Amino acid sequence: MKKQITYIFYFFLANVLVVNSQSLKMMTYNIRLDLESDGENRWEMRKDFFVSQLDFFNPDIFGVQEALPNQVKDIEKGLKKYTVIGLGREEGNTGESSSIFFKTEKFQLLEQNTFWLSETPERVSRGWDAACNRVCTYALLKDKKSKKTFYVFNTHLDHLGETARKNGIELILQKIKLINKSNLPLILMGDFNLTPSDERIQMIKKEMLDSREVSENEPFGSVGTFNGFNYIKQATDRIDYIFLLNNNRLKVNKYAVFNESNNLKFASDHFPVYVELKFIK
Repeated sequence: MKKQITYIFYFFLANVLVVNSQSLKMMTYNIRLDLESDGENRWEMRKDFFVSQLDFFNPDIFGVQEALPNQVKDIEKGLKKYTVIGLGREEGNTGESSSIFFKTEKFQLLEQNTFWLSETPERVSRGWDAACNRVCTYALLKDKKSKKTFYVFNTHLDHLGETARKNGIELILQKIKLINKSNLPLILMGDFNLTPSDERIQMIKKEMLDSREVSENEPFGSVGTFNGFNYIKQATDRIDYIFLLNNNRLKVNKYAVFNESNNLKFASDHFPVYVELKFIK
């Protein structure tokens, strides 16, 4: 009888711990825009592998960059359990987006918005010395089961404009402070077109944690996240990140960069960055 009581107690305790340490699986993925000039690497040739890859990893939430409207539709069609938010960076909701996908059954969307990385963030615009319009999309989500509420920001910084990258980061950090007045858990992810040693990444790390650096388990996979569709050469440039607001509300259990291929072809010119997070308060 005592053994039964002991087993029941530990079973109950284990379930309480699971409930109190809700996990969150997230991924950021620059999917490479749909370009006919990419030839054998064009979207039509890799979209099925891309969708099957996401379906296998099964993240609760994932953010994409460089996603044209037809690509967003293809992902929606292939992954029906997700809701997607985000606007294209050009007039009329066209052009590339930094969209966020989340599991419809798991999360309630409380708030969403897209702003431009420019001097006029509330309207379609190009900022500073950027080569392209750039956006940041964010969502306030509530886990329907645990009732945990948190923000997710997803962005893609310019690939050429030095000032645009610096000012874009400053704008995002300002927006985070303005929007997240309740100091909720917050995740910032995307393609920053900057390597870890860059002073602008260091600027982010003054206020946020780099998930790779604080992972409780040893990071898995390659360090580099940009592969350029080159299967032969090892990826060394790490330019895709998942950051956490440094407020002791989330912990990183696992961090990985996945580099699967199909017939020696990658699903994108970037690898996906994946994390498993734990709520701790």
